[in-house]
Amino acid sequence: MENRKLSEFKKFISGKKVAVLGVGISNRPLIRYIHSLGARITAFDLLDTEDRVLKNTIANFEAEGIRIDWSCGKDYLKNLPGQGFEIVFRTPKLRPDIPEIMQAVKEGAVLTSEMEVFLSLCPARTFAVTGSDGKTTTTTLISLFLKAAGYKVYVGGNIGTPLLDQIDNINETDCVVLELSSFQLTTMKIPIDHAIITNISPNHLDFHKNYEEYIRSKTHLFTAQPFWGRLIVNADNDITRLFNAKARGRVAYFSWSKQATLPGAGESTMLDHAYVEDGAIWISSGGVETRMVMIKDIIVPGRHNLENFMTAAMAVFPYIRPEHVSTVARSFAGVEHRIELVATINGVRYFNSSIDSSPNRTIHTMEALADRGDRGVIIAGGQDKKCDYTGLGRAILKVCDRIILCGENADLIQNSIESECAPGSYQIRKAADYEEAVCLASEQAKPGEVVILSPAGTSYDFFRHFEERGNFFKELVNKLATKK
Repeated sequence: MENRKLSEFKKFISGKKVAVLGVGISNRPLIRYIHSLGARITAFDLLDTEDRVLKNTIANFEAEGIRIDWSCGKDYLKNLPGQGFEIVFRTPKLRPDIPEIMQAVKEGAVLTSEMEVFLSLCPARTFAVTGSDGKTTTTTLISLFLKAAGYKVYVGGNIGTPLLDQIDNINETDCVVLELSSFQLTTMKIPIDHAIITNISPNHLDFHKNYEEYIRSKTHLFTAQPFWGRLIVNADNDITRLFNAKARGRVAYFSWSKQATLPGAGESTMLDHAYVEDGAIWISSGGVETRMVMIKDIIVPGRHNLENFMTAAMAVFPYIRPEHVSTVARSFAGVEHRIELVATINGVRYFNSSIDSSPNRTIHTMEALADRGDRGVIIAGGQDKKCDYTGLGRAILKVCDRIILCGENADLIQNSIESECAPGSYQIRKAADYEEAVCLASEQAKPGEVVILSPAGTSYDFFRHFEERGNFFKELVNKLATKK
């Protein structure tokens, strides 16, 4: 069946004067796609044209016959207003209310993003996941459950690949599973079929004006839903459990307790919900209780991962059977950079959890290791996001009494440990860089123990993103293995 919206978009974009702000992972395929449709493009990027990464990007475009204009460097946005741009594609990490963007919109430009355009054109069933923690694992599990049930699945957003340039191949019978950040949701007003919110806690307050704005951005995932859409929320989270009152579609929820309810929903236990009981994850739907998977069959460690399984199972319950969940549970060992076993060297297991970009994530990681009885050394530190560090010190000491700190928020982590833990119960060392941090950790760890990278901060003090940080840590560990 012809995608009428897509046909109309192709006609609309042809010949339009378009500004693309940021030439990162998602916007490079966007440039290729809309260039092929006849858009007249100017690309804007903070990097200077002499930067190695941007230089390669420009060279690759030219080799492909893509000729576009560029505005780069420190004042790269100064050429945005007054140029008659009709469409402005915003990169997610760029606030929409900066003066240059606001002026371009005032002059008549339509402000949008690669993801917003994709969702407006997508004919497939959509599942979108947001939240402060657990997004990637939940998104991955949803995609795996659907694949196990025989659906053709596309995964995108923060993970997978940019999807706009694949839109011609996506059909109504397919499923699209997206991980969406608060940055992407800031301006989004596109309906999602199945909106999933894992949890909300203070995060990204270095980008958002305040916690209220951060929460509000998350609600954009479901406030444009049609009445037949579904919203899945965490009944155990003080913020998400209140979203029931704002929902436009049907509401389902998940909780550790079968008796959990949502405020303002009347007999909300009659709503579809997932819960844990008798060593299994169950779903209650229409008064029927279905056992989805035995907890003993889930091989990925951590209480937070059981919650991710609950969330994902509830999200896709109308489309799968319990055996699909069990099949995935027995083979899914986790997502890269999330308590990922890198190597075992002289009896010491080295784990990479570079995704832990907030104190709350590190707390979850420590709880998962504590549940297994692990002890050892932590490498922590990164860039602060104006988060709350309460409870971090206590959580770390449940597993690690030797702490190596490396990064901009090292003092904040140290303060949490010193204020929450008994003097003499831990040892803190500071490292100038990751090479020194890994060396110190390897010297202090004993056979049978663990070394865990769990930064409790973003990667932007030393790296471009958490994947680069995690991969560098893995390189250092593997080099260590060749020396031992």
